[in-house]
Amino acid sequence: MIVFGIKDIIDVFLVALMLYYIYRLMKESRSLNVFLGIMLFVLIWLFVSQIVEMKLLGSILDKLVSVGVIALIVIFQEDIRKFLYELGTQKGIRRLVNFFKSNRNSTKEEDKETIIPIVMACMSMSKKYVGALIVIERGVPLTDIVDTGELIDARINQRLIENIFFKNSPLHDGAMVISRKRIEAAGCILPVSHNQDIPKELGLRHRAAMGISQNSDAIAIVVSEETGRISVAIKGEFHLRLSAEELESVLTREI
Repeated sequence: MIVFGIKDIIDVFLVALMLYYIYRLMKESRSLNVFLGIMLFVLIWLFVSQIVEMKLLGSILDKLVSVGVIALIVIFQEDIRKFLYELGTQKGIRRLVNFFKSNRNSTKEEDKETIIPIVMACMSMSKKYVGALIVIERGVPLTDIVDTGELIDARINQRLIENIFFKNSPLHDGAMVISRKRIEAAGCILPVSHNQDIPKELGLRHRAAMGISQNSDAIAIVVSEETGRISVAIKGEFHLRLSAEELESVLTREI
């Protein structure tokens, strides 16, 4: 007689939850057919090895499964990284981490000193139709991104930001990275998003901003060279056509 207890219910629930997260991840990365193919293979493997107990075919499938797991990790390493990142940024986990954080010395005044020069520089560049891409590091380190550019390590300053993105500046085409309330580097190269949902009128800077916001928890600010409009990418979503007040509000809330 099969006894189905509370432990089994929890077990089924956790497996269903895991499959749902994997399904959603594959759907977002347009790999849904791959996910369905994997699930079909797993069902065949379980049927052959556990139900009908075909020893020869079961052993072959066992070997394929053990090798296939490694192959899937290599093929879908970016998707797996994104999945683990999303798992770690759930609100409950973030609250738990913040509860145990000891470095809570930052004040609202210090945040304003970081935000106001950025907002003023973006508004000034917007009026002059100067393109810019500013990335603000948060919890996820951007060391690999900083290494692609030129180190600056300077205090956040409106004039410095504008000079870096001046059209004749050698660093104006890349991204500026702000870390620990300092301008860490400029001329950095960002991963470009290939999301088909990004509006066609948005250019490469916007795709780069979307890419870094999908791969980390960073905030990416874009000033369009063509329209002068200011946009912010956070967690894979755009906030478009922001005014100075809206930009300051977004940065204050998110930082």
